[in-house]
Amino acid sequence: MSKTKIIMHGCNGAMGQVISRLAAQSDSVEIVAGLDIADKGLYEYPVFVNPVDCQVEADVIVDFSVAKAVDGLLTFALERKLPLVLCTTGLSEAQLKRVGEVSETIPVLKSANMSLGVNTVFKLVAAAAKILAHSGYDIEIVEKHHNQKLDAPSGTALAIADAMNEVLNHEYTYKLDRSSTREKRDPKEIGIQSVRGGNIVGEHEVLFCGTDEVVEIRHTAYSKAIFAKGAMEAAVFLKDKKPGLYTMADVIG
Repeated sequence: MSKTKIIMHGCNGAMGQVISRLAAQSDSVEIVAGLDIADKGLYEYPVFVNPVDCQVEADVIVDFSVAKAVDGLLTFALERKLPLVLCTTGLSEAQLKRVGEVSETIPVLKSANMSLGVNTVFKLVAAAAKILAHSGYDIEIVEKHHNQKLDAPSGTALAIADAMNEVLNHEYTYKLDRSSTREKRDPKEIGIQSVRGGNIVGEHEVLFCGTDEVVEIRHTAYSKAIFAKGAMEAAVFLKDKKPGLYTMADVIG
């Protein structure tokens, strides 16, 4: 079977470098070009500052960049009719709306987290919330990341909250800050707290707090490689798909 040819958007970033390293050892994918704000000479494949200059044949684009770069990326993917694995978090409502519009023309896989373990956590917390929230348990999320992460709370923390709220008929609100108000906790809120420090790759803890007991569901990432492997699996999955909006749940099926 031929390798899936990838254009790596954000190739100079931390995740771009991890994916590039693992792809060089892979039997299933190959990075044929990179897109970033500069060519730092890190790779054997060509790197383009302006997407217009990139005419390299490819099967799919994988994106790990920053929110402000996503608008141009969507235009590029649409013009090239290339499937897009979109991993950047912190997108605005307007950007999310455009992602949906673009997915009507090309396949787009959007995920707040590419880890197999985290996507299993989505299912676990939804099942737990369905039982415990109706029994009066309070729900809190604590997420921890390195001191270079730009967005807070993390996209994964919000996705975890969304997975629970989906089975709770969207009756819960998200509380990101309690310092501005002096009031009792609303029983129908999900608290989300962010910690930023050191080189923590990623940790998400979901607490179901009841009377005299607490149930915890936790995921800890020890290496960015888990996200890279998931992104490469997503690229292989997406390359021959019809237009539409996909998630990692479709990949792990």
